[in-house]
Amino acid sequence: MRGRIHRRELLRILGASLALPALDGFASVQAAQKRVSELVNLADFDDLAQRRLSHMAYEYIAGGAGDEITMRWNREALDAIRLNPRVLVDVQPVDTRVTLFGQEYNFPLLLAPTAFHRLAHREGEVETARGADAGRVPFVVSSLSTRKLADIRKATNQPLWFQLFVLQKERRAFVREVLAEANEAGCRAILLTVDAPVTGARNRSERARFRLPDAWETPYYPDRTGRKQSGGLPISGALTWSDVEWLRGNTDLPVLLKGILNPTDAKQAVSAGVNGIVVSNHGGRELDTVPASIAMLPKIVGAVEDRLPVLMDSGIRRGTDILKALALGAKAVLIGRPYLYGLACGGADGVSRVIEILRREFEMAMVLVGKRNLSEVTKNVLAESE
Repeated sequence: MRGRIHRRELLRILGASLALPALDGFASVQAAQKRVSELVNLADFDDLAQRRLSHMAYEYIAGGAGDEITMRWNREALDAIRLNPRVLVDVQPVDTRVTLFGQEYNFPLLLAPTAFHRLAHREGEVETARGADAGRVPFVVSSLSTRKLADIRKATNQPLWFQLFVLQKERRAFVREVLAEANEAGCRAILLTVDAPVTGARNRSERARFRLPDAWETPYYPDRTGRKQSGGLPISGALTWSDVEWLRGNTDLPVLLKGILNPTDAKQAVSAGVNGIVVSNHGGRELDTVPASIAMLPKIVGAVEDRLPVLMDSGIRRGTDILKALALGAKAVLIGRPYLYGLACGGADGVSRVIEILRREFEMAMVLVGKRNLSEVTKNVLAESE
């Protein structure tokens, strides 16, 4: 099994502890630290999370839309990009710092907005924030969070961003309150998800009869508790460019649009005055058979012509994937499922371990392609460029 601990070896490492009930946490902090420290890549976390989570929770997190073709393409497209090594280059020390919207980050990685973290850990997004703090990366809090921003803020000294779905006129008073709360929590940016007017065909979730517990709080999207998450369920609804204009007029924070795959939409985003774009196919969870995010990244970068920063998500599983995305014009990348698997495997320690693995792999890749800092990472790190 390439790049993974063999399943028998995994069982040897984990032993009888895997019999613990899903969502109840590990028997001790020390045991959790030992387990996650012995996982060596992100695929190992997927393997273990599948055993730790309830079937319903795992299917919701891991599943994609339809036949999950886009999910597969996300990985195949990244795997197909070849790197161009260099030798006899002095690259020490490697500098991975990046600046976004006036804020310096020490690594071009953010934790993407993902829903319902209490599926993976009883402390939910608060525990994720602790992992982001230990891993020293920003956390983009979803409006489908199960914890309030004020509580999440207390758990990390790293920057927070906040993600929105809904801007309908009947909810704008509430959205203004949420934006004020985001300001109060010191959020550095607002990320508007634009590719999810409805949920995609989530067959795996439907088969698993996914449903949120009635007792859970979803403070920024309160009608989600107690409901089935079936395909076609309205999310953002009839979101339009006029809503983007309204949002820009109601916050002083940078506004990014997440879910851009079409160069025409990218050009319109520039005209609309947004501050950034996230090239994303929602991790393959919305419209199946759309292109891989990495495949569309160069076209989006070309369309915006350096007029705003472009980020990317969907399919990132290795440090080399981050390098490839930066070589094709992304300023940073976001991950979703991997850190949720880390959260399920070991809480904050699992989240920070996922970040640590990606950071170490990325730094190794930088050395092996002969680059000292991110400004040197261009298409010349790709074998296809020669």
